[in-house]
Amino acid sequence: MPVATQVVHLMGTVITLTITHPQPQAILAEAVRRLKVYEHRFSANDETSELMAIAHQAGKRPVAVDPELFDLIRIGREHSAETAEHLNIAIGPLVQTWRIGFDDARKPSDAEIQAALRLTDPTDIQLDPQHLTVYLRRAGMTLDLGAIAKGYIADLLHTYLTTVGVTSGLINLGGNVVVFGPQPKHADQQWRIGIQDPAKPRGQNRLVVSVRDKSVVTSGIYERQLHADGQTYHHVLDPVTGYPMPTEIASVTIISAQSITGELWTTRLFGQSVTSSMALLRQTPGIEGIIITRTGQIYSSIL
Repeated sequence: MPVATQVVHLMGTVITLTITHPQPQAILAEAVRRLKVYEHRFSANDETSELMAIAHQAGKRPVAVDPELFDLIRIGREHSAETAEHLNIAIGPLVQTWRIGFDDARKPSDAEIQAALRLTDPTDIQLDPQHLTVYLRRAGMTLDLGAIAKGYIADLLHTYLTTVGVTSGLINLGGNVVVFGPQPKHADQQWRIGIQDPAKPRGQNRLVVSVRDKSVVTSGIYERQLHADGQTYHHVLDPVTGYPMPTEIASVTIISAQSITGELWTTRLFGQSVTSSMALLRQTPGIEGIIITRTGQIYSSIL
């Protein structure tokens, strides 16, 4: 059966889709079309996106949104209410104050950080499930779904591909990988997924895991950084202090059935100690994890 691969540059990363299907090209074209829709729907960096339409009406009125966008905001708000999660989708003003990962990134003053923090209360996100509207109660609020959107999108694509009869495939959204069905090139039919070495340039793996019918999500402080005043600041911001999260962890990889689960768990574990993170992983069924520390040590619940 034909195997085809499509590579596109979207969502600020290189996306690779590989599928096995009798007519793969039409399916890959539809998958790319959907990716472009999702990019415009969920982006916090495009002023014309559906997500930013909510911010433009902050403090004014509720905005009716697409059911998928409503669902993702609902999931994000639910987990933002849990302080142990370290997730806050209302963190948009803080992210835009630092701008780490963009050309205009800078270290803001403490006054700017405190001002941004006052606009990041997730309880100010009002959802109406009957009318599918989202209302941000305070002017200046913005949502940022960057911590969970790729996982949600990967799961949507996985559902689409299996629905149209794709028997095996790989979805790589850059840090978010979903594989399903047999890998035809390997006798054990397992997919090999590389885990980036945080201390080396992109593309150099520290280890490789073998999986099938799983999501593999890796998040690390090496991905986006700001060098200012003789210090290096990473992009994982603490929603309580407004500064980059103090952490001994360089990267977290989560292996799970759903990609959004992996996103939620990588966010949850940053800011916790390696010891408590590994204890959580070992006591939670259906979740496996690999942690690489800033000193290069590897901790794993599967290796």
